[in-house]
Amino acid sequence: MDLLILILQGVIVAATPLVFAAIGELVVERAGVLNLGIEGMMILGAIAGFSVTLDSGSYLAGIIAAAAAGAVAAFLFGVLTQVLMANQVATGLALTIFGLGLSALWGQGYSGESTVPLAKIHIPLLSDIPIIGPLLFSHDPLVYLSIILVAGVAWFLAKTRAGLILRAVGENHDAAHAIGYNVVGVRMLALLFGGACAGIGGTYLSTVQTPLWVEDMTAGRGWIALAIVVFAAWRPGRALLGAYLFGGVTVVQLHIQGFGVDIDAQILSMLPYLITILVLVLISHDKARANFNAPACLTKPFFASS
Repeated sequence: MDLLILILQGVIVAATPLVFAAIGELVVERAGVLNLGIEGMMILGAIAGFSVTLDSGSYLAGIIAAAAAGAVAAFLFGVLTQVLMANQVATGLALTIFGLGLSALWGQGYSGESTVPLAKIHIPLLSDIPIIGPLLFSHDPLVYLSIILVAGVAWFLAKTRAGLILRAVGENHDAAHAIGYNVVGVRMLALLFGGACAGIGGTYLSTVQTPLWVEDMTAGRGWIALAIVVFAAWRPGRALLGAYLFGGVTVVQLHIQGFGVDIDAQILSMLPYLITILVLVLISHDKARANFNAPACLTKPFFASS
């Protein structure tokens, strides 16, 4: 039973950076923008959060720095795609390459350094409940923040006027512009939010999940986050479920050999990405359903008319 609890706790830890990255990208895509630069924003958040945390000794400062790094990268993407009308797919790929290169340069002086893991918050009484307590009420603050963030985004999109405007921009930007809404402004704000979330997801990797700096430590998680958004049909609750599903696959591939299953380590390390490809293939097979759920203006450039 103790082993099962440890594995499930590992699933939560592995899923948390995916939750942050996926929920941020979900908001961006609901606004009608496709940002393929999640991987680059996550790795910039990872090195920014790690370096500031290590140098200042403050986890809060590190989290703020990571969010700022992701937001700055997203702002650059927004200027290129929303103002200068660059292709979203090509710009997103360029942002990922840029982020990986800059983080490698930035992190040269931090190789081999490590931080003390972020302390867990044990909720009084609730954390003492057998099985349920350690699983639900004994985690670090960012785990709780990720759950709150998902609930907040779901409420924002469904219940607020600002959320309705954002969805309107993603569904029909010409109509939203015609009735007076600033399409580019809404999309820029969505991009900044998505970048900040990706940055926080990155710093979770470098200061909590594995509290040290390793070059390219995101290891494709940004691409998995993109797949989760599609898997979730652009719905926050499903995005949370998808992140935990993919987090579970990641943890299982780490533990499966310990249970006596004779599978090559290289095949196991491929497992999360193979599952990602399989999910995308299954979703793409039903094109009518995918098109129905996707924001109608996703990836479409907006040209303001006077």
